[in-house]
This record gives sequence, structure tokens and C-alpha cells, in this order.
Amino acid sequence: GQLSKEYVDVGAQVSGQVKKLHVELGDTVEKGKLLAEIDPLVYLARVKESRAQVKALEAQVTQAQAQVVLTGQVFERNERLIKENAVSKEALQQSQAAYKVAVSTVAALKAQIQQASSTLEGNETNLSYTKIYAPMTGAVVTNPTREGQTVNSNQQAPVIVQIANLDVMTVWGQVAEADIPRLTVGMPVSFTTLGSLEHRWHGTLRQVLPSPEVINDVVLYNALVDVDNTDRQLMNGMSTQMY
Repeated sequence: GQLSKEYVDVGAQVSGQVKKLHVELGDTVEKGKLLAEIDPLVYLARVKESRAQVKALEAQVTQAQAQVVLTGQVFERNERLIKENAVSKEALQQSQAAYKVAVSTVAALKAQIQQASSTLEGNETNLSYTKIYAPMTGAVVTNPTREGQTVNSNQQAPVIVQIANLDVMTVWGQVAEADIPRLTVGMPVSFTTLGSLEHRWHGTLRQVLPSPEVINDVVLYNALVDVDNTDRQLMNGMSTQMY
């Protein structure tokens, strides 16, 4: 049978309801084309929440840094005054402790910002995944997912569409074990299709798969033949006979 030499299953990386499909079976798409959209509301809400958290922490850092300046000034003043016996040792220790607390508070808040920023980045990435784009130029050869369908990326790998480059097809032919020594990579191969026995296509042997199939006690190897299909006469799944 024929298979596209180059194809890709385009899946969903986040879960949700397929809000819009922008392509149909048989459509030709360019790389980067918007194929489908998953309902983004949940992911938008998470982005907004995490952005608000980052902003709130940044505001707290600003306040905490001001406290560092204030407690640092008090501590420095008490260090000068104690030399003149103008302040107690206890007051100096208290101002020093307050300064250290302020410094550690800023450090703790900055660590929280780093974590919150990482969460925000992850949520923004998930939001971007709600728009699914074509990773390659080709034709939509399968589209098992429908608008309104809910896909779950956690439990399975949901395929939205399969895109294939139909310009070059790969014919899979079964070759008996005894004939394998006669095959060489790059050799020309001709074949016919079930629906057009009078026409012969010509291709080139790309490889022989190393793992055989045993059918009725006969050992058969799969030979892969690449053939030009720019005229689009060959389609996936056609039955062929090699010569």
C-alpha cells in the first residue's frame, strides 16, 4: 500500500473542548497555518491569576526594600550613637535584628517572585497551545477530531489532524526471503495499482525493513520504495503489485 513518506500527527498539548476547526479533510495547508483552537477560557484565567500574583509580590518587594533602607539607617545611626553611649546595647541589637529581618524578607519575596514567574511562564505556554498550527506543509489526510469534542492530553495523545506531504509516496511491498539478496538500495522498481493495472509507476528502493513477517510459514520482508506523486494519482492505502 502507499503511505506518505513525510507525515505528522498534529495533536493537542492541552486538554479542553475543540472550539474551532479551520481545516477539512483534503485541504492543502501551509506550514504555520492555524488548524484548530481549543477553548482558551480556563488557560486565560490561569494566566491572569498568575500575572496578578507576580505583580502583587513585586509590590511587596518594593515595600520590603524600603523597609531595608529604613532599618539600615536606624541600625547605622545606633552604631554611631553607641560609641558615644547615647543609645543602649539592647537598642542596637534590636535595630540590627530589624535590619536582618528586612533583608531576609526581600530575599524570600524575590524567591516567591521567581517561582510565580515560572508558573506564569508555564500558564502562558499552555495558553499558546490552545492554538494549534501546522508544523509542515501538506494535505490533511485524516481529521478524527470534530468541533465541540473534548480532548484530554493527559490520558492519551489526541490527534486533531494528520498532515502528509503527498508529493512523495512510499510503497510498501512484501518480498520473499529468497529474493532479498537480489535487492539493492537505490535500484529502480516498478509497480501497478489495483485500479490501474495497465499503468506502471516507477520508483526507487529506499530500504528493506530488517524485521520480517511470517505469513503461512513464508518469511516476508517489507521493501520501501519512494515514488514521485506530484500529479496526486497515488493515494494512501492503495493496493499495489511490484515488479
